[in-house]
Amino acid sequence: MKKIVKTILLGCLVILPLFALSACSSRSHFATQKDQWQTYTKEKKIKIGFDATFVPMGYEEKDGSYVGFDIDLATAVFKLYGIDVEWQAIDWDMKETELKNGTIDLIWNGYSVTDERKQSADFTVPYMVNEQVLVTKKSSGIDSVAGMSGKTLGAQAGSSGYDAFNASPKILKDIVANQKAVQYSTFTQALIDLDSGRIDGLLIDRVYANYYLEKSGVLDQYNVMPAGYEGESFAVGARKADKTLIKKISQGFRTLYKKGEFQKISNKWFGEDVATDQVKGKK
Repeated sequence: MKKIVKTILLGCLVILPLFALSACSSRSHFATQKDQWQTYTKEKKIKIGFDATFVPMGYEEKDGSYVGFDIDLATAVFKLYGIDVEWQAIDWDMKETELKNGTIDLIWNGYSVTDERKQSADFTVPYMVNEQVLVTKKSSGIDSVAGMSGKTLGAQAGSSGYDAFNASPKILKDIVANQKAVQYSTFTQALIDLDSGRIDGLLIDRVYANYYLEKSGVLDQYNVMPAGYEGESFAVGARKADKTLIKKISQGFRTLYKKGEFQKISNKWFGEDVATDQVKGKK
């Protein structure tokens, strides 16, 4: 009898940890199915996914620290609610998958609102506007979108620019070499290839292009021109079930603006107030 009891107890000791492990591993699945605001406030932390190369929105410094406009803004928003931010560098092409799987709780890094992305995520109010630009070297002689006819174009995989490239083919896709764009995992890699002549033009966010080229001291060597696509809005992306989280972030934007903190962060990174009318409370 003792032997039987001992066997049962040993079996329980094996099964219970496995059950617990299963419960923990499935937590991220449950997180995608319901509003998690109470969990975030209880744990006092939230995980945000971002592209660690997207200057000046959010990027990694040489010392390993994360800095940028979105880094400062997100930190300030969640400070209002007593929540610490954990930043998770991700493959930008996999951002919606990471959000769905529960690996991250938010996508916050110059994330443009598009109809396609609305199928996978819900968005806060837009906090900044952006547009796609075509960047070429002045020495190439390409000073217009039409000048890209038969030329090699580059774009970041999974970016709103690449989505626009495919959605509105008459602007660039129909005229560039092979009717396709060379895809890069980061804009930094793409700019290196543009500089070396491996590609002739780069479709990129204006905010990134201007900041990167100016900080590198080579802005005067490049043409930065509107690509012709519709303007975009940057917003924060969350799982559709996280209704309260979306509401709290949007409220946080407006609170920070009323306090003047949003403007301070904006001036630090852009030298001007980039807040949208929604953040200013005008809409």
